[in-house]
Amino acid sequence: MAGCLDACHLPDWECFDKIREKRNSIASCVAGTMFAIGWWVVADAAAIFPDPADFPRACHTAGVFSTLGLIMINSVSNSQVRGDVSDGGCLGAIGAKIWFFAGFILSFGALIAAAWILFDLYVVNVGVKPEWPGIAIFLQNTFIFFSAIVFKFGRSEDLWE
Repeated sequence: MAGCLDACHLPDWECFDKIREKRNSIASCVAGTMFAIGWWVVADAAAIFPDPADFPRACHTAGVFSTLGLIMINSVSNSQVRGDVSDGGCLGAIGAKIWFFAGFILSFGALIAAAWILFDLYVVNVGVKPEWPGIAIFLQNTFIFFSAIVFKFGRSEDLWE
């Protein structure tokens, strides 16, 4: 399971050679920045709306599960999912695939929950509650989800050796 960006090739210009060498660093920095922006947005909404009537504390649960999904997705290497590693582990390649799939389910489920929170609590009740906390929860989970994707598939394991 190679990275999604492995099929994309930059032109053979000299200036792109340094970018190819720093692919893992660039992907890690982009993913980390997206993750930080996600949590920063929701921290901003929590600071602006401290009243639980405007921003219920239970809404933070979606971001926690999305973060847990990011950790689960990126704790399994591509070679473990492919079954190339011979050390086995708890369940071998099957266990790695189950863990990887569960991480994606958790992340995507948190994104769906964030959309549900946005529409159920804030879009339906327009004028009753401020909209920004719902938008912040959705943006947080969107940024964390795409951060997990960039961190997993933007890096290349070939550069680790």
